[in-house]
Amino acid sequence: FEMVIELRLPRVASAVAAGVVLAVAGVILQRLTGNDMASPEVLGVSSGAMLGLAFGVFFLAPGQTGALVGTASIGALAIMALILFLNRRNGFQAERMVLAGIAFTALLDAFIGALAATGDLRSLLLLRWMSGSTYGASTSSAVLLVGLSVVLVGAALIFVRGIDLLVLGGEMAGSLGVRVRAARASLFGLAGLLTAAATISVGPLSFIGLMAPHIARQLGFHGARAQILASASAGASLMLLADFIGRYGYFPYEMPAGLISALVGTPFLMLLLSRRRA
Repeated sequence: FEMVIELRLPRVASAVAAGVVLAVAGVILQRLTGNDMASPEVLGVSSGAMLGLAFGVFFLAPGQTGALVGTASIGALAIMALILFLNRRNGFQAERMVLAGIAFTALLDAFIGALAATGDLRSLLLLRWMSGSTYGASTSSAVLLVGLSVVLVGAALIFVRGIDLLVLGGEMAGSLGVRVRAARASLFGLAGLLTAAATISVGPLSFIGLMAPHIARQLGFHGARAQILASASAGASLMLLADFIGRYGYFPYEMPAGLISALVGTPFLMLLLSRRRA
């Protein structure tokens, strides 16, 4: 029993924490942009983390987890900082932030795809990580991700007033006492950190960030605080279920949680949408 706990608990904790942070990042982005299709990958942070990981795999030490986590972290933070820097003069307008993120994502994905297509055996590590899985979760990485999720979600809850008011538009939010530029920059930066935390730990599982906020809205949670908490619960539940199915659905083989999450979550979301229309 102790061995089962030792092997499974880090994966379960990583799956739950990743689902939470991606869901909260999705809530922030969808509310800031006013676009229900916005999700964490539009910031380019996931691609930045993948580029950092690719650099570590091909040019440093592919077998050293600590070094790879470090290079992935640097890549994610560098892209986030670059996007914020490029948009500082336009007041961090949501549309320009998203367009910059999409452009960087396309560029970096093309570069990473070229590396993965070289046939080098090291590219297999990239492909496994890009599929989104908890295969490599350890006790230390799980503790770090859980700790980051608590801190970052707590920070998101501090900003709930600004999130609610920014939905009304920059001019209206400013008249109600919100420092619009600072709030936008802080919230986009927070969404980037949330995305980076999950991406570095379990890979680019961005579909959770798109789907969980929709599920929360369909369940009747519309205020920023309520939607953040409900989305976090939905994201955690979906990732936990996806990890369980991926582990035991095709035993003794395993399937990545990133792929299973889409298979599990999409029918549930479609069911909620069909009931709401009825």
